[in-house]
This record gives sequence, structure tokens and C-alpha cells, in this order.
Amino acid sequence: MAKRHTDPLGLHSALEDWMLPVLVAAMSFLAALAIAGALASTTLAAQWQNDTAAALTIQVPQPGAPDAANNATRLAAVQTALQTMPGVTNPQLLSADALNHLLAPWLGTDAASLGLPLPAVITATWSGPGAGDSIAAALNKLAPGTLAQTGTQWAARVTALTGSLQTCAAAVLVIVALVGGALVALATRAGLAQRRDTIETIHGLGALDADIASRFASRATILAVTGAAAGALLALPVLLWLAMLAAPFASPIPQPGLTSGLTNGLARSLASMPPALWTAMPCLPLAAAVIGWCSAQLTVRGWLRKLV
Repeated sequence: MAKRHTDPLGLHSALEDWMLPVLVAAMSFLAALAIAGALASTTLAAQWQNDTAAALTIQVPQPGAPDAANNATRLAAVQTALQTMPGVTNPQLLSADALNHLLAPWLGTDAASLGLPLPAVITATWSGPGAGDSIAAALNKLAPGTLAQTGTQWAARVTALTGSLQTCAAAVLVIVALVGGALVALATRAGLAQRRDTIETIHGLGALDADIASRFASRATILAVTGAAAGALLALPVLLWLAMLAAPFASPIPQPGLTSGLTNGLARSLASMPPALWTAMPCLPLAAAVIGWCSAQLTVRGWLRKLV
């Protein structure tokens, strides 16, 4: 009798305890992955942009030939100029072994044996404004043909890629929200069809549309929140595993011997996960509650208007 009093419409049987939560859990799982992907791409892109934009590469063809002023070799003139250029720090000449390693995928393990005139390659850090075009112009006067390139172009490509990933994640979230609302609406309509006679009787006796809709919406909201919370929890192990795979790209490798392998990997995974993700995950049940309540309210009120 107590159960019948608290559930006069029989919604516990009309809206089953397993179907809607399972479907919403799947939607919540996908939403968690989409949010994590967007946040992780933003974090990684910010780190890559800083590292890439600061990279400076100088190629000096015919490094042993005299420079334009005929005072020293072309390579020596470029190295001397780099030491005094503002915005350029830590210039380093790549060794022959390092250059062979870079060219190995295209020219084999020993590029010098091919008899090709290889340029000298200098790496440095660029901290000045802009793309550093003035560096190439200044060095070209000393050693004509010298090329200088910063990572600004690659940083711009990373920015474009990040924007694309964020747009895709936003589209996934919109689709998930729409599908979740449709699932709640379908489950609500199924419950209305199952309890049609009871609802028509209560409605005919003067029950308000708002009261009937609120009871359905409350039941649908509880089921949606339950499913969303379960989906978010199920997503956490997957997110930790993905963070463990991405940890080498997001944070320095910890010192060996401080912790065990499992603890070390878990610590790196937690450290590489975006802090905003821990705020976004609890928002999934809240979003499910809003979607469930609004969808059920609109569905029931629209169905009741047809009874008039």
C-alpha cells in the first residue's frame, strides 16, 4: 500500500530500472571520452606549440667555403653571428653522426658516402617575436644560401589541428545530448502507452498536466542521473589507460627507482590528465538530469495535450 501511495501512476513498472540507465550510461561514456579528448588535445597542443615555436634550425650549404667577406669559412661566420644575435640562444652544431641519423630514412645510414654536398645544420632556441625572418636575411649576407627556419609554421598547424579536434568533440557532445534526449523521450512515451488508462482516468478527474509531467520527469531524471554516473565511472579506467599512453608526450619521465612500475605509471597518468577533466566529469550527471527532466516534461505535456 505504501508503494502504491508513493507511485500512483505505476512509473516503477512503466519506466524500468535498467533499460534507460544502460542507454544513458553508454551516452555518458562517449561524452566523457569526447570531453577528455578535447581537453587533452588542448593541453598537449599548448606544450607542443611552446616547444615547436621556440625551435630554430639553420642550414649552411658549403660550410667550408669562404664567407662573403672572405674572412672565414661560411660556417664560422654564421656561428659567430648567431652568438651575438638577439633572441637566439644556445646554438649547437649537429655532429656528422647526428646528421646521418636524421637523414638515414632517406639517404641511408652513411649519407657522406653518397658524395653529396651536405650542409651544416645548427639548432638553436628562438625567443624573439615573429617568425625570425630577419635571421635568415642577416645570415644570408654572410653566407649566401643559408636557410633559417623557426617552428612557427608547425605551431600554426598544431593550432589548426587542435581547433579541428575541439570542433569534432563539440559535435560529438551535441549528438550525444540529442540522442540522450531522444532516448528519454522514447522511454517516456513507452511508459505513457503502458499506463495510458490510468493516466487518462487521473487526468479526467482533474489532475493537472504539470503534476503528471513532474512525476514522469522525476522518474526519468533519477534513471538518467544513475546511468550518467555509471557511464562516467566506467570511463575513468579507460581515461587512465589512455593518459598512461599519452604520458610520455605530456610530462617528463619520472626518476627510476622512486616508486614501483605500476605506481609510477599511475602517477604519470594522473599527472598527465587535464585538471579541468576532474571538474567536467561530475557535470555529466548534472547534464543528464537537465536533459532527462526537460525531455520527459516536453514529451508528457505534448502527449497530454492530445487528450483534450
